[in-house]
Amino acid sequence: MDILSEITDHKRIEVELQKQAVSPEQLREQVRDLMENSPAPRRSMKRALASSPAGIIAEFKRRSPSKGWIYETAKADEIPAAYEAAGASAISILTDEKFFGGSLRDIRTARPLVDIPILRKDFIIDEYQLLQARIAGADAVLLIAACLTQEECADLTARAHALGLEVLLEIHSPRELAYISKDVDMVGVNNRNLGTFVTDVENSFRIAGQLRQTIAGVRNVPDAQGSSDNPRNLPLLVSESGISHPETICRLRTAGFRGFLIGETFMKTPQPGDALKGFIQGIEETEAQKSL
Repeated sequence: MDILSEITDHKRIEVELQKQAVSPEQLREQVRDLMENSPAPRRSMKRALASSPAGIIAEFKRRSPSKGWIYETAKADEIPAAYEAAGASAISILTDEKFFGGSLRDIRTARPLVDIPILRKDFIIDEYQLLQARIAGADAVLLIAACLTQEECADLTARAHALGLEVLLEIHSPRELAYISKDVDMVGVNNRNLGTFVTDVENSFRIAGQLRQTIAGVRNVPDAQGSSDNPRNLPLLVSESGISHPETICRLRTAGFRGFLIGETFMKTPQPGDALKGFIQGIEETEAQKSL
């Protein structure tokens, strides 16, 4: 069994146990109350990335299945705020406990401390997890094509939007391009093989051309609201994982990407916020040299 299969099998069991503790209807009632009585402003991750010169989605990540603990004592009341101060456009928070050392508590802790969008990064297979994300304070959720059928992905996308959550659809290979529609807000290419967890940033460059063609192909297809041919409705492209040099960001932007999810590069340092600040300075210096 590969790592992804092990994680998703565990996730199905985990969600069913959570439902026994707190029923889906109880969560739906909490969401209804939240949306009716405490309508907090939703932060658009897509707009934040599109308007940012750097486009960094800084990830709060304590461990990984392949590398073990990266920053075991990382605090959700410190690092996300440091990321925002350093110039992050959005924050990704891993909420899987068994494999990544995270939890929804990390989003609940960080939410009052930052004003930029928060992505719930997890292996989402059920509407129940979307309800949890909305209650915790996330602005967007990750849907992984490799974990879902196309029908499941479309259904979860619609349900996420009904809750005011944006969707980052994650693909890994050209085989998953069929999952893309204008109803997803962002499309991410994961440079990490989820079967082996080996990372190769060149994966984004290999898929980029086909990805742009697929995005262009949905331009005239009406979305869930019936609108078409507006470039602003098209998914924004994100490259995920394995990015460790500012020069790579510049190359990825040339290939059409506008968001860049980076975790271990920052989290393996004592001060992830400072590491991000230096990284963004490196991007600015690289861009300045290119313009000479």
